[in-house]
Order: sequence, then C-alpha cells, then structure tokens
Amino acid sequence: MKQTDSTLYDVIIIGAGISGIGTAYWLQRKCPGRQYAILEARERLGGTWDLFRYPGIRSDSDMFTFGYRFRPWENPKSLSDGESIRKYLKETAAENGIEAHIRFGHKVLAANWSSEDRQWTLEVSHQEHTTTLKTRFLYMCAGYYSYEEGYRPGFPGEETFGGTLVHPQFWPQDLDYTGKRVAVIGSGATAVTLVPSMAEKAAHVTMVQRSPTYIMKLPNRSGLYTALKKWLPGHLAYRLTRWRNLAMAMGLYGFSRAFPGKMKSLLMKGAARELPRGYPVEKHFNPTYKPWDQRLCVIPDGDLFKAIRSGKADIVTAEIAHFTPEGLALKSGEVLDADIIVTATGLKMKLLGGARVTLDGRPLHTHEVLVYKGMMMSGVPNFALAFGYTNNSWTLKTDLTANLVCRILNYMDRKGYEVVVPQVPEDIEEEEFLPLDSGYMKRAKHLLPKNGSRRPWRVYQNYFMDMLLTRFGRVKDRHLSFDPGRDPHS
Repeated sequence: MKQTDSTLYDVIIIGAGISGIGTAYWLQRKCPGRQYAILEARERLGGTWDLFRYPGIRSDSDMFTFGYRFRPWENPKSLSDGESIRKYLKETAAENGIEAHIRFGHKVLAANWSSEDRQWTLEVSHQEHTTTLKTRFLYMCAGYYSYEEGYRPGFPGEETFGGTLVHPQFWPQDLDYTGKRVAVIGSGATAVTLVPSMAEKAAHVTMVQRSPTYIMKLPNRSGLYTALKKWLPGHLAYRLTRWRNLAMAMGLYGFSRAFPGKMKSLLMKGAARELPRGYPVEKHFNPTYKPWDQRLCVIPDGDLFKAIRSGKADIVTAEIAHFTPEGLALKSGEVLDADIIVTATGLKMKLLGGARVTLDGRPLHTHEVLVYKGMMMSGVPNFALAFGYTNNSWTLKTDLTANLVCRILNYMDRKGYEVVVPQVPEDIEEEEFLPLDSGYMKRAKHLLPKNGSRRPWRVYQNYFMDMLLTRFGRVKDRHLSFDPGRDPHS
C-alpha cells in the first residue's frame, strides 16, 4: 500500500547513528524552528553501535574525541564498549528531544530531486507500506557500509567444515564458545578486538592473518581526565582532555606520514616489549605498507598482547589453502583445528544508504562526482553527506560538517535562496577520495566519489584546517551556486 505524507520538511536526515543524532542536535541549535525528521531503517537508534554485537565490540577511536563536542563523555575509558556508546547516544537523543523526530523502521528506497519543484521526493518503506516524503534539503548520515551484508571472500571447502562459521556483523547471541578452539580470520580492528575477548572463555584463539597490521597499545583510562575532574568542572575537564587527545592523534599521524620508517620501528619495538622474549615480531607485526597507508589498530591496555603472553591466543601469518572438516589448512602446510571459525574479513561498502538517488529522473553515479569540503557532491542540489575522518575520530569531521551545513541553510534564508549546488571549476583535477590502501577502500573504488586537486574539493584529513575553514570561512564562494526563490507572481 502506498501512502503520502503531505508535510514538506525543511531537512530530512537519513540515519539515527552517531552522525545523524549529532547532526540533529546542531540543526536544532543553529537553525531553530526548522521542521526536520530522521529516517532510521532499524528499530533502534545507534547505527553501528546497535548493529554489532560480537564479543568485545568497542570503539577503535578515543572516546574523548569520538564523543560529541556538546556533550561530555564522562567515562574515563578511552576505548569504550559498544553498549556504553549506544547508551550515550540514546541519552543524548532523549535529553535534546531528538528521539521525537526519529521514524524507526523507515528505510529510504529512492530519492529524486526535482528542479521544477525544488525539493526532494523520497520513497520510504515502512512495515507493509511505502510512503512518499518531501524535503527541501536531504542530509545523508547513513554511514558507508552495508548493514545487510558483510564482506565475505569465499574459501575452498567451506561446506566441508563441521564446526560453526560466523561473521562478526551477524553474531548469534546464543553462541557459546566456552572451552572451544576458535580461529579468527583477519587482522583488522574487528579481529584484534575479538581475539582477546574470546580468549577469556575459549580454550584457545588463533588469529589467522594473510598479512600483518600495525598495532599500538593505548592506555584505556585517561589519567588526565580523572585528575582534571578533581579540580575543574566536568565539561572543562572533558574539553581539555579532548584537545590534548586530538593534538596527540594529529601529531602521531603527521609523524607517521613524515617519518614512516621511524614510526614503523617504534610500533614494532612497542609490540616486542609487550610480547615474550624471542616472539617472532618481524613475522607477525611487520606490515609491508607504511604506517597509516591503512588505518592503525589500537588495543586498550595491550589486551591482545596479554592474551598472547598468557598462551590463550596466538597469531599465524599465512594464506588459507582451504577449509577442512576439522578447521583450516594453510598454504604453509600447517593445519589448524577449530570448533568455531570467525570470518572477520571486513565490510562491504555502500553509499547513500543503498537508496536509488536520481536528479530529475537521471541516476546519480557517485563515482563520477567530486566532493566539496568533504560533505557535498558536485552537481547535486540541496544535499549533504556525513563522512568522517579516517585518520582520526569520525565524529570530529561530521560535527564540522553539520555546523557548516547550518551556516549554509541560514545564509540561504537571509538571502532568499532556495537551492545550493556545488559546481566544479574546469581547473580542478580529479584525485582519489581517501588516502587509504585498505581492502574495503580498494573494493569500493567503483562507488567512491572523487577528491579534487586543491581546496575546497580536496579533503586533507586535518581537523584544525577544516575547523578554521568551516567555522570562520566565507559561506559563499565561486564553487557554490545559489538560486533565488521564485516570484510567486511570475
């Protein structure tokens, strides 16, 4: 059954995860009185932090920068568990009246921009119905990966395995791995989280990696925040800790890019100090790429190293030849017996929440557009995209994006404009969107938009530069085209 909502919204936000809730807060504060709605395909808010339920699920970014600027993260843990993060998001939404704007179970199937009507028309599924919604401005906060499907490379002989095969994105809550032998395939953030967590109850856990990843120990309790709270109001202690952690993260990234050899040596020596004497660090913690060519993995209080030291976990660096009824056969000739195999093999990227986006009926091909200031697509009117940093906390960038979108909306109101669309000058050359060599980025090249050769079309992954540009830079420039409202008497 098809239904129509006659309301013309000022803004519709897609997604009630950490980006969508933060965006709604700034919209309420900076653009009061605007009518908005949040469409969330799931039945609960939280996005990533509601979807993933595997053992040990936690942030891989420091919570004092991953948390919102406007609402202090009060837990001294720097890398916090998924349920605590979801609780934080739920409390933020409730305290600010955002929950009342969320329509749960509403999945956007299609969105079409009409140049004649100067608005977006959305086709949304809800239960057994399809609803049509209209909005002047469309804001995508749905993340960049598929919730319905993880990345699952096929391995020969999978069907012969007699144990349990699990993907972390779809973790069975009744899975009992107590006393079981577990093999975790992968070496990214999910794998290094799963291994020490499962090792607490499993008989033994082996992380099977085709190639190593850079791993760094991070203290999981902020001594600075705890000390500052004794002398300062909580919000000020949070802000100072946030700025200190932000500066450290940017310094670490900058040092890694300027001196990759030195950074590699420091990371490997750090791993060697945490592991038993004679442990083959050169084999298991020596990636072939430079630091930050792929995202650096951080582990709270060195939990992965502790699990290896205890003998409850180990790492095998080798390619998988095939599955066997009892586990895995490796190309090195080694055979691993396992009761449970976890395929922590990554995400499948999906932009725009998987919706069919059209402009006057013409399909939008995301790989053909350039991104303006990391948030708007060239040639796409009244549209913004929340896409966070890859070298720092995601929320830092989406916070800046939300504030700049609010500035643009208020500018349009003052000047009587109805439409804003980024237009690429002829002297801008195309480049790759993100400076990461990760597998999920390589697999999504056919989907990702392009970077430009210079600002404002180039994303520099630098919070301080972006902060100055978004908060204090001019709203109108030669790259944004504004169209005035139509004369009702014309």
